[in-house]
Amino acid sequence: MTDQPPKSCDPTGKESGPRQEGRVGEADGSRLTLIESRATWRTLDLAELWRYRELLYFFAWRHIKVRYKQTELGAAWAVIQPLVTTGVFAMLFGLLMAGHEPTIPEVPYVVSTFCAMLAWQLFAESLARSGDSLIDAQHLITKVYFPLVLLPLSAVMTALVDFAIAAAVLAGMIVWCGIAPTWTVLAFPLFVLLAVATSLAVGLWLAALSAVYRDFRFVRPFLIALGMYVSPVIYTTASLRPKLPDWALLVYGLNPMAGVIEGFRWALFAKAEPPWPVLVPSVLTAAAVLLGGLRFFHRMERTIVDVI
Repeated sequence: MTDQPPKSCDPTGKESGPRQEGRVGEADGSRLTLIESRATWRTLDLAELWRYRELLYFFAWRHIKVRYKQTELGAAWAVIQPLVTTGVFAMLFGLLMAGHEPTIPEVPYVVSTFCAMLAWQLFAESLARSGDSLIDAQHLITKVYFPLVLLPLSAVMTALVDFAIAAAVLAGMIVWCGIAPTWTVLAFPLFVLLAVATSLAVGLWLAALSAVYRDFRFVRPFLIALGMYVSPVIYTTASLRPKLPDWALLVYGLNPMAGVIEGFRWALFAKAEPPWPVLVPSVLTAAAVLLGGLRFFHRMERTIVDVI
């Protein structure tokens, strides 16, 4: 026997999960079905996710409706939060380092920081929503079967909606400042994809751990706040380079969001330095965390259903 969670059937009668039906026999005139666990090393069943794609859209739409329900400003909050945070840091650095703010050459500090803040907000919002996604849906998890990975995945999709709204504001800021894009802007969607993968990677770990160990609900805000300061959001990696040896810069690049944020800047601003020194370790770290998160989440599914 393995430690895989049992597999139930979806409303169409199709098998859904890692268990399978075994022998069928007769016992005292009644039909007896034996359910046997099926060993598997898979981390993600794409075919199953495709069958439940409509449920994924429903979860994402529900998150969006709940987020802006009974609010006067609605989707404007997707812009207000990063814009106000950027403004605070701009005033602070303007007072302390007037004329020497850690920004991209020929790019105002506000624009450079707001660009980085978009990437960070996508990551932070994804983690905040992913961490609570299983707990908030416990009334569904204990009553009907569906792939639990849909919940943190829908949380990331919801954060993408806020990101798209704020990205339109960033585009307006770039045009207003007369910053001409170059061919590197074609790489921007790739860095958005890397941001989504990184958000899902960490979100899977937090979702599973928060469902089993509720202490993580209190640790998560602290980790998100700390993560912003160890990522190049309010400063640039180039401003750190003269102060760090090469090995320290490599270790710094193990933060997957370092590559994402510097990739955003490089794609949108012609004078930004290429992000390769931190991008390669960031991509490797993100891939490792994502694969590990999928495997860990898959192994924890039965435990989650039992304790949630």
